Order: sequence, then structure tokens, then C-alpha cells
Amino acid sequence: MEPLPITELLEWTAVVAEEVRSGRHDVHADRDERWHVRLMCDERVDLWLISWTTDQGTQLHDHGGSLGAYTVVTGELSEASWDPMAGHLVERAVSAGDAVAFGASYVHDVLNVRSGTAVSVHAYSPPLTHMNFYDVVDGQLTTLAKIWTDDPEVATPDLRVAS
Repeated sequence: MEPLPITELLEWTAVVAEEVRSGRHDVHADRDERWHVRLMCDERVDLWLISWTTDQGTQLHDHGGSLGAYTVVTGELSEASWDPMAGHLVERAVSAGDAVAFGASYVHDVLNVRSGTAVSVHAYSPPLTHMNFYDVVDGQLTTLAKIWTDDPEVATPDLRVAS
């Protein structure tokens, strides 16, 4: 089955973000691990609501060939994405109301560096089956692990390579 177009993934995250703002979905925060809940999943799209307390983040990863999008509902997230042409990570702030869309080979790391809790809505198409985790070593993207999962918040050991 064909994945949904990125424009539809952006629409999904925008609509659900507005539902979160209006109180339709409960949001929780956990200082020990990122809280997340699946809001919907069918054969074409998977939707998640995630909260990020201060200093919570992901490891550098892709989404196993799935297209994706996320919208920040509240707070601000810092995203570092791999630029294969430049050969390094590019950092940017993604604030409340901002959305990010990405293709099948997108590699990024997301982190809440601000005080307070950030909340975001994520959509993947097709739904996740696995994620690849990376590190940057000597200006090269290095694969550390492939983890089979349908959960974007899969628990991973510290996979970073000592550089």
C-alpha cells in the first residue's frame, strides 16, 4: 500500500494538535521517560501524542523508511537533522505551531532543551515497523542499530559511539 503524501501527514498532525489544544486529548508528563500514546493506527497512518520534559530527547534515528511529520503543540523542541550534502547535523528550534515533514531517509534527533514540558503530535506512513539509530563519527553517519518496533518511543540502550 502506498504511503500517504507528506501534505496529508502535515494535515493530520495539525488537526490533532488543535484537538490537543482544545482539551480533547489528555497529556501527561513523566520526568523519567517520555510519555507517549498512540492515538490511531490503520494500514496507512500511525498517529502519536508525545510529551517531552526538560532534557528529554531521542537518539539520532530514522523511521525505517516511513514518511513522517510532526507538529509542536506547546513548548519548543530542538531538532538536529543530518544534511547528507554538507556532511553534518543542522540544528533548529521547532516552536509551538511549527510543523516538520520528512521523507523516508530523514535522520534526526529531537530534544527539549527548554524548561517546561513540550508536547508534539507525530504521524508516520506507512506505520513504523523499525527504526535505525546512528551516530556521527569523523563526519560520517554511522549506523549503530536497527530495532524492530511499531513504537516511535522504543527504549534503546545508550548506542552512542565514543568519539
